[in-house]
Amino acid sequence: MPRHRKLLLGLVLGSALGLLAHALAGNSPVLMGLIRYVSEPVGKIFVRLLLLISVPIIFSALVIGVCELDFKQLGRIGARTLIYAAVVSTIAAGIALVLVNVFEPGVGAHALLRGQAQGGLPGTTPPPPAQTPSAIDALVAIVPTNPIQAAASGDIVGFIFFALLFGIGLALVKTPATDTLKRALQGVLDVSMRLVDAVLALAPYGIAALLFTTTARVGWAVISQLAAYVGLVVLGLAIQLFVVYGISVRWLGGRSPVGFFRDTRLALLTAFSTASSNATLPTALRVADENLHLPPHVSRFVLTAGSTMNQNGTALFEGVTILFLAQVYGVQMDFARQAAVLGISILAGIGTAGVPAGSLPVMAAILVTLGIPAEGIGIILGVDRFLDMCRTTVNVAGDLAAAVYVARREAASAEKSPPAPPLTVATGSGPGLS
Repeated sequence: MPRHRKLLLGLVLGSALGLLAHALAGNSPVLMGLIRYVSEPVGKIFVRLLLLISVPIIFSALVIGVCELDFKQLGRIGARTLIYAAVVSTIAAGIALVLVNVFEPGVGAHALLRGQAQGGLPGTTPPPPAQTPSAIDALVAIVPTNPIQAAASGDIVGFIFFALLFGIGLALVKTPATDTLKRALQGVLDVSMRLVDAVLALAPYGIAALLFTTTARVGWAVISQLAAYVGLVVLGLAIQLFVVYGISVRWLGGRSPVGFFRDTRLALLTAFSTASSNATLPTALRVADENLHLPPHVSRFVLTAGSTMNQNGTALFEGVTILFLAQVYGVQMDFARQAAVLGISILAGIGTAGVPAGSLPVMAAILVTLGIPAEGIGIILGVDRFLDMCRTTVNVAGDLAAAVYVARREAASAEKSPPAPPLTVATGSGPGLS
């Protein structure tokens, strides 16, 4: 059976068994024990295995990708990736604002949702509050004081910055030792990708465990209470995925959208099941190389940087959630405040950690800044896992669409560049000949 079908089978079986268990056993000690000691550990181990491999892949893939570029290419690819991410994230956040203002999902359900936020949900814990940094602090924080600490603490942006600098330095220094180091890093990447294959062999079981844990614990009760909110987020993400990315792939990437989604289905299913852009990165790199046939130096750079800096799904999700909670608590959001939400959502899509529920601590700080009670996070905890899976799928699709666009532009630039002058070999003797 093809791998993507095994993933889909694990997803369907895990969800169906979880819903059945929730309907028959509810919150019984037996079911809670099964979740606590069997399905939850299995699912967590699967995600942790993927995250374990993501750090060496991020470092080796980005360093090798930078080494294969000249500085003209590096600046051009980086600029195109950044501009594309900014434009598409702005579109995503704009979709969120339009949908919430048109459908107003938080109006009319204040008492129910406030009570749920005060009481919490079974098996969930509100995320710790985070401090909202200023623009200058956020800029300074990009440069880590200790790259190893940055990787260990989840500061992927700082770790990527270090890998980028290291790759530039390695490209500048031409010695036998640096050639050996490049080959060693290529070996690290090769070994890491082989480990990815081994972990993906366990993916159907890990996915089934993750989905069983979520559906057995929550069931349909919370989803039905928040049907308007969940439906609006899913609608917005679907518009971003199929309409915005479809247009991007067709007009900017020169590819068939149907073929694009078919070729990337393995990465999208992995993203949906793990809810982690970082954990999906190894699979996305393999899909870009083997299915989309993108130039490795482009796909490694764009996908590695995009796993943290091009999270359009997160930008859309946070825009919808902030305005939804403002409606729930009756906080008035005029045009200026909604414009601020637009900007915050774009920045959050760039700086949020690409791990499950990585946006929730940041979300709590944003709510406080806008005068919305931070306890409102408790409203969405019960359905956040499902929405996290959906927005991560959009994030990964956005990275792959960006890689398709940048690869096409790079190919066009290469065609326009004048060919190198032919090599002439001098004959005879005279000054300056060796």
